[in-house]
Amino acid sequence: MAASRIVIENCAIATVDAHDTEYASGHVVVADHRIESVGAGPAPARLENVVRRVDGSGHLVTPGLVNTHHHFYQWLTRGLATDHNLFNWLVALYPTWARLDEPMVRTAARGSLAMMVRGGVTTAMDHHYVYPRGTGDLSGAIIGAAAEMGVRFTLARGSMDRGVSDGGLPPDFAVESLDSALAATEKTIDAHHDASFDAMTQIAVAPCSPFSVTTELLKQGAELARRRGVRLHTHGSETVEEEQFCKELFGMGPTDYFESTGWLGSDVWMAHCVHMNDADIAAFGRTGTGVAHCPSSNARLGAGIARVPDLLRAGVPVGLGVDGTASNESGELHTELRNALLINRLGAHGESALNARQALRLGTYGGAQVLGRADQIGSIEPGKLADLVLWKLDTLAHASIADPVTALVLGAAAPVTLSLVNGRTVVEDGHLTTVDEDTIARDTRSEALRLARIAAQG
Repeated sequence: MAASRIVIENCAIATVDAHDTEYASGHVVVADHRIESVGAGPAPARLENVVRRVDGSGHLVTPGLVNTHHHFYQWLTRGLATDHNLFNWLVALYPTWARLDEPMVRTAARGSLAMMVRGGVTTAMDHHYVYPRGTGDLSGAIIGAAAEMGVRFTLARGSMDRGVSDGGLPPDFAVESLDSALAATEKTIDAHHDASFDAMTQIAVAPCSPFSVTTELLKQGAELARRRGVRLHTHGSETVEEEQFCKELFGMGPTDYFESTGWLGSDVWMAHCVHMNDADIAAFGRTGTGVAHCPSSNARLGAGIARVPDLLRAGVPVGLGVDGTASNESGELHTELRNALLINRLGAHGESALNARQALRLGTYGGAQVLGRADQIGSIEPGKLADLVLWKLDTLAHASIADPVTALVLGAAAPVTLSLVNGRTVVEDGHLTTVDEDTIARDTRSEALRLARIAAQG
């Protein structure tokens, strides 16, 4: 059967390929779910089976944004504990999060995904690690929401086995045992992981953090991931308090501790990585360990500024993350392009820290690297999957910014005219095509109130 083609032309294009190739006016041709061609000027003449032509005048086409760190369940607890550091914030919110059930988690996943997808995200991930006993199939609910939305998705199946009585932060009734966490994680891999080139769902092994899991869970989690050929994810070096915690409990800093448990490698990525010294950065570069940079969340919690320019110079793969919406209430990744650039310029490198094209690369190709999918997504190149975003830049908001990449990164949030995942339309003229936003908003209000009532009852 002949391939069905979508043609987008008359638009600026930022391919984010290895040479940062750009076209002031060019075309992209999609054949079924792959990119067939990209180049300057109009599309090739006499293309067969063209099912749609899009006039991209006044627009910029980029690869779809790739989110590398999130906690969807936090959608139901936005706007709380707004003046806390990380540890105090966790202590304040864990008792509420421990009351989650399957309908709440499904609704939170739908809300979190909807905000990201309509803002240009085509590949999302969720680090879900709160599995209260007897609350249903939480992983299945999250994966189902992503499938409904039509987004490419990685579930980092998290776990915690160090409760308050063992020196951790979460309530004891919200943690799993070592054996149950490992068994449930492997069951999730069996049921949902797809290793194919165009996979829509993948699974990663993701114990939560050094202060909520035991050393044995980290070690056996790494062994499980490598035996099953999936990636590993956790939080690392987010705060000064975490570094102090690791030194007091383990006699070493977070990076050395992770290395001692098998948690450095090209199949690993960690969220935040704010408080890293030169030796830590060198270890990440040497091993190919990736980083999910979450600038808004780090600022919201006063955690500090990750050394992104130094990480990049050391060869560390770096992508962007929204993080949970209880520490980044906007819930959108495209704002992280701007915030990554601005916040990193407040650090040691000043105005040379990042530029607009580096920020765009973090949000696209960098994210694909971190998720282990750089040969499939993250840049606009023939043969790659057709995950594309068409940004509208001809309105008042961007009228006097000549460079389209600068307009996208530093200007006001650009509307999404069209977003494709695997060649399928998921956003059209700024609206989701696969779900009803008003229904999600209504369900969000209802489930957030229900969670608050249950938490208040203790």
